[in-house]
Amino acid sequence: MKTKNKYIYIIIISIVLILYYFQIINIPCLFREITHFYCPGCGISRALRSLIHLDLYQAFRYNNLIIILLPIIIIYYLEKILNYFNIKNLNITKFMNNTFWIILLVIVISYGILRNIPMFSYLIPTKI
Repeated sequence: MKTKNKYIYIIIISIVLILYYFQIINIPCLFREITHFYCPGCGISRALRSLIHLDLYQAFRYNNLIIILLPIIIIYYLEKILNYFNIKNLNITKFMNNTFWIILLVIVISYGILRNIPMFSYLIPTKI
């Protein structure tokens, strides 16, 4: 990847984070708009905004699955970045084989189904 492209990506990500922080942009859920069901990702943008403001309780209320999976996501991408730049080869994610990803996919799909059943209404993202 060219150095110029890396800087452009960093600038774009920084601008988006600043816009989230100051609550200038909202990203609507297209799945919710079309089907009127909650997808497993509904509330992620509000949860991330709450995390940026260090409000863990509210972030958990918006989308509790992403808050639970966030450490796994951070560890995975941190190792990939370190390996890409040849900083250190940690091999932390060696246990993340195909079985791990299939189980994770089943959990995400199950979460998406459960949050649309009235008995599990506590999984629905809270309103602003």
